[in-house]
Amino acid sequence: MPTPPGPAQPGPAPVCPPGSGPAPGGAPAAPARTGYRAVFAVREFRYVFAAHLLSSLGVVVCELALSVLVYRLTGSPLLSALSFALGLLPYVVGGTLLSAVADRCPARRVLVVCDLVCAAAAAAMVLPGTPVAVLLGLRCVSAAAAPVFAGTRAGTLGEILGDGDLFVLGRSLIRIVNQGAQLAGFAAGGLLLAAAGPGTALGITAGTFAASALLLRLGTAARPARGRATGPLLGASLAGTRRLLADRRIRALLLLAWVPPALVVVPEALLVPYGDQLGGGAAGQGLLMCGMPVGAVVAETLVGTFLGPRARERLTFPMGLFTVLPSLGFAAHPPLGWALVLLVLTGTGISYNFGVDRWFVAAVPDELLGQAMTVMQAGRMTLMGLAMGLAGAAAEYAPLGAVMPAAGVIGAVAVLAVLAEVRKSGARSARGAARRPLPETES
Repeated sequence: MPTPPGPAQPGPAPVCPPGSGPAPGGAPAAPARTGYRAVFAVREFRYVFAAHLLSSLGVVVCELALSVLVYRLTGSPLLSALSFALGLLPYVVGGTLLSAVADRCPARRVLVVCDLVCAAAAAAMVLPGTPVAVLLGLRCVSAAAAPVFAGTRAGTLGEILGDGDLFVLGRSLIRIVNQGAQLAGFAAGGLLLAAAGPGTALGITAGTFAASALLLRLGTAARPARGRATGPLLGASLAGTRRLLADRRIRALLLLAWVPPALVVVPEALLVPYGDQLGGGAAGQGLLMCGMPVGAVVAETLVGTFLGPRARERLTFPMGLFTVLPSLGFAAHPPLGWALVLLVLTGTGISYNFGVDRWFVAAVPDELLGQAMTVMQAGRMTLMGLAMGLAGAAAEYAPLGAVMPAAGVIGAVAVLAVLAEVRKSGARSARGAARRPLPETES
């Protein structure tokens, strides 16, 4: 198994120790502490966390309610499924054509506007007589705003928490919310749909986005844009993306952030037909869908609580590889209980992101941090969406017992290649030395 790269070895101490970034309003930062409690001690982060909790629940409920609404209007399983797929595919548009927004505009303004756009889109879905094509178009609008919002928020976390360990733990809490929202959101959405119907659920979704915008407006400080607003937005976004991809170290870390999730979602995308083969019914299928989020939440919480920064970084390589391996077990066509164990184990691999986040923020120049985070999120979600589609297509012609473990074989080869590239690129977690400028490209 590969050994951890440079960041896991002793090296120069960062100029800014974990959590030593400027406090809100310019006040001196509190002494560095470790653990999630220290992150929640930062007032601004508590507002960002609460806003993210509301908007994440809103996204899950919106997806479920829109899928039900489209199916009721059309009776088409394809269009109903398309309402889910459109939550992933537009990420590539927002992540490439709009990514410069994250750095050339004040962060609080971007976050609030993105939330309000999503709130307006959800509210418009409630209007009676809205054509299905418009409903799907509104879903695309909110999905295109999502990577810009995520990248801007990630850049803001660097300003709120500093660029040390508190930033890594803050990102971990965001991931925990994402996974927990899948569990709570589908449960809450199901109850809402049963009690009041999709229209009411979408109306509540609009309210959660509006509440998130209010929390961010009132609870976060107004900060100037990190980058300079020069040239048209489209040109700046494409030029910034080219600059990021031209740097070997950043490119390798982006691949490390993209490849494992893309292979991990293959068995997840096929859980409904697999559960049907097992004869577990809707209850069994729902239980299987909970496996990965449960494993992810447990692993994130345990690793973030009980391990220090160095130990978490040492887990990056082994856990990045491990997360694609449990799908090999589906070659034995395991029963429901063992299949659930495999999915929980797969979810634990999310803990490899602790090291990725630390190395990535150390590699990216400050003026491109928001755009870099936007590109990272957009690439991850786009590849996951494509992998889900390819998995479904493969399952049309090959048995599930072959397609699901094939993802593990391909994943192991691909991840090992990426890990080798990360090591060669000399990724470093310490940010002590001045960051070298990225290659300039024409816009």
